[in-house]
Amino acid sequence: MRIIAMAVFGASLVAAIPVAARQAAPAGRGQAMPADVARGRYLVRIAGCNDCHTEGYAPQQSKVDEKLWLTGDSLGHRGPWGTTYASNLRLLAGEITEDVWVKRSTSPMRPPMPWFNVRDMTTDDVRAIYRYLKYAGPAGKPTPAYVPPGGTPRGPVVEYPAPPPAAAR
Repeated sequence: MRIIAMAVFGASLVAAIPVAARQAAPAGRGQAMPADVARGRYLVRIAGCNDCHTEGYAPQQSKVDEKLWLTGDSLGHRGPWGTTYASNLRLLAGEITEDVWVKRSTSPMRPPMPWFNVRDMTTDDVRAIYRYLKYAGPAGKPTPAYVPPGGTPRGPVVEYPAPPPAAAR
């Protein structure tokens, strides 16, 4: 009987962990986070959004204050398509509606954005990311504008080679 009681108690603790994790407020917020917002926060972490859209996130092994998440990066990504920059998603979310967010974030984009990964998410997940961005609020400044092929980007860039011809693949 004692073993069964301990097993039930242990199972209830394990079941409570996801609820507590979902409702944990990010740094600087004093209130519990709504479940859909917490889902968006979780997706941002596991989908790699911060890797590009938060300056220094990958080199600092994710040790970047959450108040800086998704505020963009000035590191350019240069290839045959021109030079792109990971945009400030928090400012973007403040400028567009949720429906526009879903349409834009699931449509083709310039490299290296893996838009096809977002396209393959459920619409509820894409909406949850938007809701997290709105919850986090506007922060940071706009990132540099796209530079067409042949243009000169400002600042550091990661240089991508042209893909091999189709016949060589």
